[in-house]
Formats: sequence, structure tokens, C-alpha cells
Amino acid sequence: MTSGKLGLSTAAALVVANIIGTGIFTSTGYQAQSLHDAGTMLVAWVMGGVLALCGAAAYAELGAMMPRAGGEYVYLREAYHPAIGAMSGWVSLTAGFSAAIAVSALGFATYLHDVVPGLDAGMSQRVVAVALVLAMTGLHTLDTAIGGRVQTAFTIAKVGLLLLFVIAGLALGNGDWAHFDARAGGITANVPTGAFAESLFWVGFAYTGWNAAAYLASELRDPARTLPRALFLGTAGVIVLYLLVNVTFLYALSPEELGAPVVDVGAAAASALFRPTAGKVMALLVSLALVSSVSAMVMAGPRIYAAMAEDGALPAALARRTRRGVPAVAVTVQGVLACAFILVGDLGKLIQYIQFTLFVSAALAVGAVYVLRVRQPDLPRPYKTTLYPLTPAVFLVLSGWSIYMQVKSQPWGSLAGTLTLLAGGVAYAVVEWRKQALAEPAPEPLPTATIVD
Repeated sequence: MTSGKLGLSTAAALVVANIIGTGIFTSTGYQAQSLHDAGTMLVAWVMGGVLALCGAAAYAELGAMMPRAGGEYVYLREAYHPAIGAMSGWVSLTAGFSAAIAVSALGFATYLHDVVPGLDAGMSQRVVAVALVLAMTGLHTLDTAIGGRVQTAFTIAKVGLLLLFVIAGLALGNGDWAHFDARAGGITANVPTGAFAESLFWVGFAYTGWNAAAYLASELRDPARTLPRALFLGTAGVIVLYLLVNVTFLYALSPEELGAPVVDVGAAAASALFRPTAGKVMALLVSLALVSSVSAMVMAGPRIYAAMAEDGALPAALARRTRRGVPAVAVTVQGVLACAFILVGDLGKLIQYIQFTLFVSAALAVGAVYVLRVRQPDLPRPYKTTLYPLTPAVFLVLSGWSIYMQVKSQPWGSLAGTLTLLAGGVAYAVVEWRKQALAEPAPEPLPTATIVD
């Protein structure tokens, strides 16, 4: 296995690229359906960032302590039971990466539709999304280092695009600061409500990916130092950028206009700030930026499946690596599943399904910090969670509140996520049963009777 190829810049870029995806370009419209006050919407983005930072602090301790590829699968296996780790790995294969890749690819096709009107919202967009997934899957089956360099270049371009949009929009755009006037009682009245928790669910999806570097821990140079820095640098940078971008969105469009909902928020905001032509240009640039998101997830996810396969929790074929260290079979399987989600899924419902399952999986992983501090206090911890035990508690409370409101208001996604977790448990039980069956010694042959004439 090739290891130690990726440095801090690539790891931080991977975090940024995994976070900045479909969420920032769509979640504000869905969020505005629940909340209609600009100030409260921005508070939700701040709290979503706090949630991501608290999670990153916990993952930094776990990843530095267990610098092996696999992320939650490794942490939950050690803290709880191999079955819980296997269920989390199953979540990563389905909701965490394959479905998330499908969402970003569908977002790519949705924004491309604003540029190419003949690209209808039906099968044509799905074909485009599938083509993007196949292209990125092919790229990342070649080489980790090449994929990493391409990923870094895409990420720089994506961040540059968003910064240019913010600067041009606020300095030259035709917006209205009256959109920030208090509505429905303002921040103090809206934050304690269930609508705010639902809004936090959509915001949480936009921050999904803050833990990306943990999945490639074994391929980082000096992971005990690089991993915590990459998680914090990447997440903190995105929080600042997200706040600036959402201020620009709200300057361009009122919460009522956004709550239609506007799915292609970036293009709609650019059209409002400048002119319809600018909206088309923005749509093209966003669609290109989403290529980076798909690329980042295609690169990170297969490391989990390969780690599980090496432990015998998934078929051994998924652990096969090329001479350059790439788990090519795992990359291919993930690509096939992502294409299946594209062909049968709906953007909004896929987001609900993804966020529920990832919130549950991440909450278990953050809770593992407490469990391992008690059960294995002597394990070397090159990095310890900042402000422990407060930061894991903040993550668990906020994510638990959001999960509860999602179950209450959007049971479809919660049910699908629960079924995915159960399917992971069943798959683990089947694998274990087969391993035990193969390990059992064959029964001794019965003695042959001697026939005497």
C-alpha cells in the first residue's frame, strides 16, 4: 500500500472541496422555506459552522490517534463494536458518498441547464450527471497523486469563483439591504423554534465534508500533525466563505424570493445583482465548480470501503489496489452506485436521506471520543479535542435537535436512512456468518463398516 503522498495543502483542499458542493448553491433556497428572516438564516449558517468545527475537533483526536484510512468505520469499530463500524461504513458507501456524489452531479446538470436551455430537467440532465461521475471515476482509478493535484486546482478555482462573486456582488451589484430587515420577530424569536432546527438540517448538509481528510489518514504525510490542521484550516475557511456568500445571496434576493424555493440560488442571485446574462455565466461557473465536489468525493470514499474489505467486513475485491496504491475496484463500485442514485433519485429527497444518515453516523463518531477516553485512556493521543468535553457535547446536542426535527417533519428521509443502517447490520451479520461457516472444520468421516461373508 502506498502511503504518505498527500501533504497539508492537498488535505486541506480536500476538506474545502468536499464541503463546498451542491449545498451552498442550493441549501439557502430550501432553508428559506422554513425561515423568512435574513438575520436568523445567517445565525443558522454560523451555528452550522460551529457544529462542523466541534465535529472536526473530535475527528482530529480520533484520526490522529488512529491514522488509518476508513474514517467513522475505524472509530466506531474500536469504540463500540465491529458491527457498528460496519453499519457506518455501509452508510458511507451509500448515503455518505455514492448518494452525495449523485446530488453534486445532479446539481452540476441543474446549473448547466441555465446555460443550455435545451437540457431539459428530465433524462437529459441525468445523462449529463452520469457522464460526469464516469469521467471522475476514471480519473481517480489512475493515481492518487495525480487525482490530488487535479483536486487542488479545482478547489482553488472554486474558492476564487465564490470570492469574486462576493466582491463583485456587494460592491457593484444591484441588491437591497432592506432584505435584512427583521421579519417574524427577528433572531431572538426564530432561533428557539422547530423551523430553525429544520433550517439547521439544510445548513448542515452544506457543511457536509468537514471530516473528509480523515478518510485518507493513512495516505497523509505525518498524519498526527497534518490531519488536525487540515480539518481546522479547511473548515474554518469555509465558514467565513459561506457567511460572505449568503450575505451576498440575501443582498440579491429577499428571504421570500429565495423560499420559492430557488434551487439554483447562485444563478438567480447573479441575475438579480447584475443581469440575466450574468446569471448564465454564474451558472456555468458553478457547474464547473461542482466538478470539484464530485472529484473530491470520488477520491475520498473508496478508502473507507478498502479499509473495511481489508478487515473482512466487505468483499475482499474492494481492497485490491493498483501499483500506484489506488483502490480501483472500490472506486468503480462507488461510481456504479452513484449512477444508480442519479437515475432513480430526486434532489431534495436525496439531500434529506443523506443528511439524516450522516448526522447519525457523525454523532456516534463524536460520541466515540468520550467512550475511548474512558475505555482506553492510555492510548497515545497526539492531538486532544480542544475544549474537551464541551465541544463534543455541543455537536451532539445540536445534531440531536436537528435529527429530531427532521424525523418529525420529513419522515421519508429518516426512514430511508434507518433502513440503510439496518441493511448495514444485516450485511455485517451475513459476512460474519460466512466467515464462521468457512472456518468450521469439516466433519470427520464416519467409520466404514466391514462386511464379513
